[in-house]
Amino acid sequence: MTSLPNLDQLTPEQLRALAAQLMQRVESLDQKVETMGKKIHRDQTLIEKLTHEIAQLKRFKFAKRSEQLSPDQVSLLDDLIDTDIAAIEAELEALKPARASTEVRQKPKRTALPPQFPRTLIHHEPDNSHCQCGCALKRIGEDVSEKLDYTPGVFTVERHIRGKWVCDQCETLIQAPVPAQVIDKGIPTSGLLAHVMIAKFADHLPLYRQESIFGRAGLVIARSTLAQWVGNCGVQLQPLVDALRDAVLAQHVIHADETPVSMLAPGEKKTHRAYVWAYATSQFSDVAAVVYDFSPSRAGEHARNFLQDWKGKLVCDDFGGYKASFELGVTEIGCMAHARRKFFELHATNKSQLAEQALRYIQLLYEIEHEVRDLKPDLRRRIRQEKAVPVMDVLHAWMITQRLLVHDGSAISKALDYSLKRWTALSRYLDDGAVPIDNNWAENQIRPWALGRKNWLFAGSLRSGKRAAAIMSLIQSARLNGHDPYAYLKDVLTRLPTQRASEITELLPHRWRLV
Repeated sequence: MTSLPNLDQLTPEQLRALAAQLMQRVESLDQKVETMGKKIHRDQTLIEKLTHEIAQLKRFKFAKRSEQLSPDQVSLLDDLIDTDIAAIEAELEALKPARASTEVRQKPKRTALPPQFPRTLIHHEPDNSHCQCGCALKRIGEDVSEKLDYTPGVFTVERHIRGKWVCDQCETLIQAPVPAQVIDKGIPTSGLLAHVMIAKFADHLPLYRQESIFGRAGLVIARSTLAQWVGNCGVQLQPLVDALRDAVLAQHVIHADETPVSMLAPGEKKTHRAYVWAYATSQFSDVAAVVYDFSPSRAGEHARNFLQDWKGKLVCDDFGGYKASFELGVTEIGCMAHARRKFFELHATNKSQLAEQALRYIQLLYEIEHEVRDLKPDLRRRIRQEKAVPVMDVLHAWMITQRLLVHDGSAISKALDYSLKRWTALSRYLDDGAVPIDNNWAENQIRPWALGRKNWLFAGSLRSGKRAAAIMSLIQSARLNGHDPYAYLKDVLTRLPTQRASEITELLPHRWRLV
């Protein structure tokens, strides 16, 4: 702290200036105290909420289970609860103040890694073998720690050896620092963590199955430990997922689609229908990304909460949950594939000639889209204006005429009404070369969830559903950019502990490069 000047030597003007400075400093300190007080209050509130949530999860885990759950469902639910608990504990650890250095923590005993696994020796030595006093350092020993690594099909052990160097003159002890890890002082390397998450969220292998697979390889890792790893990784990866969401919302055109997922909340005997929403960039965009948002229902408020004040063009089906966004400045882009599907189902069912004629017109539109698929937006728009607009005009006139001729309530009238009521939204792609003709791209991004439903059956809680959505956002976005999801996650988990917050976007799938 800067010492005050001798007040007796100051002029009245200098005293007034000093008083003003001190008042300004006091005001600044008051603001900092107020801000810190608010932060402490928010943190305490969040700590109480998370502590209550973790108590509920533990109480449910050890409570009597419903007879309606099969053994596989019980195992799966245990995995999800353990993962939720680990994620909450990681969030609590981040909120709590750092422990005093004098506080002694009792370290739990860890089972030694199997000796039959190959060892890779990794030495960490100081960059300089001379002390600050100028004398040469002497190596007096080493600290050894082991981390479990995994490459597809093979377990290996990394043996980290940190030499101890001391100066004989001043007795200074120097060691190379411990490499930063996503799970501090844990045994898994980023490669093993990436494997567990890819197996769970890309290959849809529940943790209890992974536990069995590891056991056959001679490695005993409890599923509760695997769950802790996944929970910790989910917390660490969340800032990257938030940045991915920002990248998607920075686009002018976004696809949206949703699909149901069963959710079994702690304390409930039956599952209820939750939803995963997919928000993806367009195939015509320079950014290839998709973000999944898990919500407890299909209510339109969830779409509004995700989009917030975004004001672009939304490619979607006719689901009413998006309507409120359209009233707030979002432009609706209809899906021609949905319109086509109405006629296709009608033709497949009873060979309707009217449906067949509608399909012919729509097929012409898709042939034009195939022609312009790889062109620049301006050229794509120009060709659409020249070729697709006349087809759309003929199709529209034909639909209006046929609608006057068919009976209300008939299957063909419903198919015609679907398109006629949405004609403006279905036609908007003609005026913007950056807008696609349909929403098939988003439907393709939903498919991994359909596959997952068959394997993990349900989400164990809202938290576990959101964690799965976050990690699957990174995995699917990596795929869209042509990356191997395992290589991507392994590298990201390696770099994340030392990555500056201001440079987190460098790890996004569409910007990531393997170093």
